[in-house]
Parts: sequence; C-alpha cells; structure tokens
Amino acid sequence: MATSKTAEKPDTAAPASKKAGSRKLSNFLCFAVYSANLAFGRAYKPILDALGLTYTQYIAMVALSEEDDQTVSMLGEKLFLESNTLTPILKKLESVGFITRHRDPADERQVRVSLTPAGRDLLETDPGSALIDAIGLGDDFPVVQKSVTRLRDNLLRAQAEPQKS
Repeated sequence: MATSKTAEKPDTAAPASKKAGSRKLSNFLCFAVYSANLAFGRAYKPILDALGLTYTQYIAMVALSEEDDQTVSMLGEKLFLESNTLTPILKKLESVGFITRHRDPADERQVRVSLTPAGRDLLETDPGSALIDAIGLGDDFPVVQKSVTRLRDNLLRAQAEPQKS
C-alpha cells in the first residue's frame, strides 16, 4: 500500500489554511512515541510499586544483569542518563540491597556498580513479563522494537552531526 509523504511529514510550504488541517496531533510520530511512553509508565507502575522500584531503577538493574561490574558512566550511556541523574537512583538501589557500588581500584575516579544476589533474584521473577499480552504486538514485537530503536538512533545521530545551512 502506497502512503503519501505529506501524511507522514506535513508540507511546511503549504498555505496556512492547508497547513492547519495537516497539523493534527494524531499525525505526529513524536506524540505517538511520547504517549506510548506514558502508557508504558502507567502499565509498569503497579508492577514496580509492588517491588518498591521506579521504572528507572528497574531498567538500571536490567542493564546490570546484562553486564555486571559496569562503571556509572558506562551504565549512564546505556540508559541515556547523566551521572548526576543516575547516582541518586543507584544510591537508592544500594540502600535497599539490590546493587553494590565501589571505587575502581585501577581508577579511583570511577565507581563500579554490580547487582547483589537479591537484585538478581528480583530480576529472575521477570516483572516485565506481565506486560507481554498487554503490549499486544505478538510476532510484530521485534520489528516494532527495532524500528523504535532505529528511530532513536537516527535522531541522536542527527543531533550529533553539524547542522547544514
């Protein structure tokens, strides 16, 4: 099925009356992603509240389960968080016994983070699995996930490139 490029990207050269008609919130990909993010937050909230976790704490633990003993900066890159945002999250996870933090003996400026057995046990319960049916994508899940990841990476790459005049 062919799609019109104007449906995806409003024509900015169109007259004001025509532009206003194409400027519908439902046509904004950024709004679709934003509102899906809000829906994910609402869906995860009761699951994570029962565990005493926020979504950001949960994804930090998931990232640590993939690769333990990471530096705070490595973890921050994976989560797209600055260390001043990530540090309080990690301190809270440490205070409840899910992670440990320690200075890197090879470079005292670096802090390394690891899951504790309690943190690993919590992740073994796979709290996010409760949302698989709610997501409702079935076999399309990997395609959508890869498309959203590509979208994010393209936007980040465009920000990093010098702007063309």
